[in-house]
Amino acid sequence: MNIALIGLGMVADTHVAAIRTSAQNLNLSCVLGRDAGRTRAFADKIGARVADTIEDIAQETSIDFAIVATPPNARIEIVRALAAAGKPVLMEKPVERTLQVATEIVELCEAANVPLGIVFQHRARAASIALKQAIDADVLGDLATVELRIPWWRDQSYYDAPGRGSFGRDGGGVMISQAIHTLDLAAWLVGPIATAQALMRTTPLHHLEAEDWVGALFEFENGACGSLMASTAAFPGQAESIVIQGSKAAAHLASGVLTLHHLDGRTEEFGANASTGGGADPIAFTHAWHQSVIEDFAQAVKNGGSPMASGRQALHVHAVIDAMERASKTGHRTEVPKT
Repeated sequence: MNIALIGLGMVADTHVAAIRTSAQNLNLSCVLGRDAGRTRAFADKIGARVADTIEDIAQETSIDFAIVATPPNARIEIVRALAAAGKPVLMEKPVERTLQVATEIVELCEAANVPLGIVFQHRARAASIALKQAIDADVLGDLATVELRIPWWRDQSYYDAPGRGSFGRDGGGVMISQAIHTLDLAAWLVGPIATAQALMRTTPLHHLEAEDWVGALFEFENGACGSLMASTAAFPGQAESIVIQGSKAAAHLASGVLTLHHLDGRTEEFGANASTGGGADPIAFTHAWHQSVIEDFAQAVKNGGSPMASGRQALHVHAVIDAMERASKTGHRTEVPKT
C-alpha cells in the first residue's frame, strides 16, 4: 500500500522507520512539508517524491492513505481536502486543539465515509494489550481505583520552538501534548470517564502559555475513582504509569511492563522495558508501536474494519481534557461531554 506523509516534524523519522521495517508491503511514496528545501532534502534521504500541495495527494489515485503529522492547528483544511477525495486519514494525536474542532474533523470523515484513525500508540504495546485482556477476562475483578502518573521532563528549549505549548498552535500544554496518551489508555482499559476535577498550572520552571503541571480527580462511568498527576516539570523525567486496583488483583503498568499482583499472593509479569520519551528527548522511544498502529490502519483500510483508535473513539479523551480545563477555571467538578 502506498502512503503519503504530511508534516515533517520530530515524529516524521519514527513514521519512516515504522513503514520501512514493516513486512506488510507498505511504501512511503510521497511527502509534503511546509519548508520546500527541508522537504526536498527529507524526500531525497528516504527515496520518496515531493508532493507540491495537499490537492496533489488527495487526487493521486495510487496513494492508499495519508498520515497527517502536522501541528494541530494545521489539520482541518488538510482533512477536509482528503475526506472530499475519499482518502483515508491516519493522524497523530490530538485530533485538533479543541473538542469542538476535533468533533468537526471526525464528522467530516464520517460524512464522507472515510476511515479516520488516531495514533494512540500506547494501545499497541504488548503490556497494554495484556492488561486490556486481563480486565476484559475479569482477572482484576471489580475495578475500584485508577492512578495515573506522568512525571515527564522537557527543558526550556523544547518550549522555545515557535507555538509549542500555546493554545493557538497546540491547544494547550502537557495534557493535550503528552499526557493525552496515558489518559486515552486509561479510558480504553477502564471505560469512559464521567466527571473531572482539576488544577492546571504553569510552574516557574518553564516559560510557556499553557500548563506544564496538572492534578486531577475522576469518576469513571463504571464507578471506579481515579487520580492523575501530569507534568513536564519533573526533572529528570520518569516513565508514565497506570495502577489499577481491582477486587481480585492490582495491575501496575509502566515502562512497557505489566505486573499483576493477585490478592491470593500470585504475581505475574508481561512485556519488556522500553523508553517512552519521558525525559528531555521527546522521541526517545521505539518505532515499533507506530508500526503496529500503521499496519493496523492499513488492514482496516484494506478490509473495511475499524482502526485501533478511530477518530470517534479519540473524541472521548478530548472531552475529558475539555472538562478538566473547565473544572480548573471554575474550581467545580465537571461532567465530561458525551461524544
